[in-house]
Amino acid sequence: MHIKKYLLKCLHRLQKGPGYTYKELLVWYCDNTNTHGPKRIICEGPKKKAMWFVLTLLFTSLVCWQWGVFIRTYLSWEVSVSLSIGFKAMDFPAVTICNTSPFQYSKVKHLLKDLDELMEAVLERILGPELSHVNATRALNLTIWNHMPLVFINEQNPHHPVVLDLFEDNYNGSASSSPAPGRTCSAHECKVAMRLCSHNGTMCNFRNFSSATQAVTEWYTLQATNIFAQVPNQELVAMGYPAERLILACLFGAEPCNYRNFTPIFDPDYGNCYIFNWGMTEKALPSANPGAEFGLKLILDMGQEDYVPFLTSTAGARLMLHEQMSYPFIKEEGIFAMSGMETSIGVLVDKLERKGEPYSQCTVNGSDVPIRNLYSDYNTTYSIQACIRSCFQDHMIHNCSCGHYLYPLPRGEKYCNNQEFPDWAYCYSALRMSLAQRETCIDVCKESCNDTQYKMTISMAVWPSEASEDWIFHVLSQERDQSTNITLNRKGIIKLNIYFQEYNYRTIEESAANNIVWLLSNLGGQFGFWMGGSVLCLIEFGEIIIDFVWITIIRLVALAKSLRQRRTRARYDGPPPTVAELVEAHTNFGFQPDTATHGPDARPHPHEQTPPIPGTPPPNYDSLRLQPLDVIESDNEGDAI
Repeated sequence: MHIKKYLLKCLHRLQKGPGYTYKELLVWYCDNTNTHGPKRIICEGPKKKAMWFVLTLLFTSLVCWQWGVFIRTYLSWEVSVSLSIGFKAMDFPAVTICNTSPFQYSKVKHLLKDLDELMEAVLERILGPELSHVNATRALNLTIWNHMPLVFINEQNPHHPVVLDLFEDNYNGSASSSPAPGRTCSAHECKVAMRLCSHNGTMCNFRNFSSATQAVTEWYTLQATNIFAQVPNQELVAMGYPAERLILACLFGAEPCNYRNFTPIFDPDYGNCYIFNWGMTEKALPSANPGAEFGLKLILDMGQEDYVPFLTSTAGARLMLHEQMSYPFIKEEGIFAMSGMETSIGVLVDKLERKGEPYSQCTVNGSDVPIRNLYSDYNTTYSIQACIRSCFQDHMIHNCSCGHYLYPLPRGEKYCNNQEFPDWAYCYSALRMSLAQRETCIDVCKESCNDTQYKMTISMAVWPSEASEDWIFHVLSQERDQSTNITLNRKGIIKLNIYFQEYNYRTIEESAANNIVWLLSNLGGQFGFWMGGSVLCLIEFGEIIIDFVWITIIRLVALAKSLRQRRTRARYDGPPPTVAELVEAHTNFGFQPDTATHGPDARPHPHEQTPPIPGTPPPNYDSLRLQPLDVIESDNEGDAI
């Protein structure tokens, strides 16, 4: 009952409205507001009224302009960077060790036999005809050569360059390594380029190089990629360097370790790699103290005498420090360690904490990145390198119908090779140089919101010294090969010391430069400074806006009712019928309105209208009932509904 009474009062209030005109509402606001200025407009004389009106309008404009500046600054989502230094015991980083040669040449020689013969013939042609008398009658298998041949480009006439094939006198799939007469071109006269063709040779382009060394290295790598892409992964692992031959000695702090403490993974660029303290199956190892005595010490044998001669031109180890459970992208983020040297690496830790949306486009775990992470099979954390590589492989499959050997392969797809996909090299080269592809992957991939970086200080010294190398190599040879003879030499031995320089770590953290507190304080400061206002003044202004809209709606409703009444009156030529006439027409069926003419041919006047047949309104029975006094009083507060 009380709710009904309250709703009835509200309805009466809505029908009555604020009870002001626009002018009265404005005068009331100026007279009652707490904002400085509007009161002077209605209280002062004419001249001061004009002056205060201009000042109030000017300061209101200044406040609105300043508010716009602050709101735009807040919505720019700027960040501030704070640097803090902490001190605590930390987990030792994961350490990935690789040999720069992915395979042992003795185990892949049978796969690379034809390619190596082609490479030797190419080098003979590049070095010049005068040096090509060796094995001049040797027959070459040009099956793989025809897919990606090397050519000479003579640019003595820049407007009409001449392209010369290195093997001009080939016939029926074989060629002699001696040049055709009159068609020779040495490296100092011509540039060596790689010809890549598609659609059965109808579309070709040339990859130019500033040095023949770069040209033949790139050509050999592409040809080797075609060969290794057709070999099962288990066989590739067996062709690489095993851990027991690579890792000769291991010591972590005061605890001895060996190759069994390393987790093997296969990297297409570096073959078998081994990770210490990866944290996949066991808890990460903490570092007891800073300093070289409490770090990781390794002695490695690179086996340089068994390197693939044309595939690997760098001797040594490739290593990388990274977080636990993160995939090591050692080609992009690793460093080299030189053979015959002792390399000491002091580590400092930087922890990066980025703000997420809307301040930056970082991701916590990569779930909001629309790229399928091809490295998720390793159960590793998200990284931007994994996203960029997965994105490139996705484009490779979409554009070339096959995946590149250097990246993980999605299920159901195949690696590129010359037999099944003869145009893959042309497609890969075009995609690799495509700026649009790189920009697409960079735009889609996001940085990780939390990241740990290891800053390294590297120092090197010759190891072992001439005075101690004899007994050191004897001991290491005995331990590895059970031989009394020396089976190791300086060319393949590397000693590594990896340790924390100090336990101080830096935290680089992003925070919001302009938060909601900053925004409200600046908005309130400008409003109070220019107009002496507060939040209550804004509420007052909101109230007058609501009243203004309220009055407008009531006037529009009244205007609509007036127009409807006018249209109703326009239906009659004369005055509307009285109530008695309407009742008589409804109760007396013999009553008919007078017509101007009678007879069978009589027709109504075109301007004459027939009034509607009225009905008797029902009696108001509620008026005969006794009502409570409070309801009668509520009805008298406003107009009837």
